[in-house]
Amino acid sequence: MSLSKEQKSILITGGAGFIGSNFVHHWSNHYPDDNVIVLDALTYAGNRQNLVDLEDRQNFKFIQGDICDRPLIDKLLKEENITTLAHFAAESHVDRSILGPDAFIQTNVIGTFTLLESFRHYWNEQGKPEDYRFLHVSTDEVYGSLEADDPAFSETTPYAPNSPYSASKAGSDHLARAYFHTYNVPTIITNCSNNYGPYHFPEKLIPLMCINILLGKPLPVYGDGQNIRDWLYVGDHCSALETVINKGKPGETYNIGGNNEVKNIDLVTLLCNLMDELAPDLPVKPAKELITFVKDRPGHDRRYAIDATKIKTELGWTPQETVENGLRKTIEWYLNNQDWWQHLLSKEYQDYYQKVYG
Repeated sequence: MSLSKEQKSILITGGAGFIGSNFVHHWSNHYPDDNVIVLDALTYAGNRQNLVDLEDRQNFKFIQGDICDRPLIDKLLKEENITTLAHFAAESHVDRSILGPDAFIQTNVIGTFTLLESFRHYWNEQGKPEDYRFLHVSTDEVYGSLEADDPAFSETTPYAPNSPYSASKAGSDHLARAYFHTYNVPTIITNCSNNYGPYHFPEKLIPLMCINILLGKPLPVYGDGQNIRDWLYVGDHCSALETVINKGKPGETYNIGGNNEVKNIDLVTLLCNLMDELAPDLPVKPAKELITFVKDRPGHDRRYAIDATKIKTELGWTPQETVENGLRKTIEWYLNNQDWWQHLLSKEYQDYYQKVYG
């Protein structure tokens, strides 16, 4: 038996991470009657503080645990009567995958396999209800790199991952697809472009630049700064995922993009200009004087771009934020939540920073 459409029980893996915690807030605010269960291993990028304002909700539950723990997953699905599994849990930083690929294979491939197997057996035991969903959240990096005049990635673009991270995500995508075609498990895959917004761990480009500007530290830009990314505000991503869960078709893939292609150097320059405007008493002003070009990382994809035509035409979703508006919101969040990021600048983080940027 499935729950009524008025009430879902949703299990969100990786819900204490960046995109996951934003999605937990989004779902909890839009569906306050739903039971929301978060599973997170609380590795370096998972932060319980991201969810602190939800802890008192009667229908919110947090479990610290590993997605590779099959008995735990089996228990959660049954005890919580899960109707939707939204799978965000992943190792997700390319630089870290170059330094140590093992964790990426374990979490992204083995972890996803464990979740799929558990969900398959649970779904079968429930009588294969049509309204259950397994949402697998992935990345545009599985498609590889684009040249300047290549068409944007579509759902039919061949996979060509170029880093251990993107290869591990490609493997997990293939598993999710196979479980639909082999077992009819109601999986849906989404591949998104680069996200940014609140709760973003400071190793990633935009929070790294915001924090370094506030600290008066150099702003490391890889290579010539001409690498292009399609930037998607995390709030837009969350609304797209909600749309996919409610309207998407099992077995399908939906690409989610922000329609905002920007060169890295242009993005950093825009960030500097906005920080000059919004942040009082910066140690170095104008902030763009801190821009420092560093050695390019191995296998650095030149350009990503998402063709989001399918989700627009089939499901009616489009992004709402421009890069400038989204960056303004993001900077204001980091300025207003300095306690959140200051304690993340640990010795482990500093050691990692030195390995990557020197």
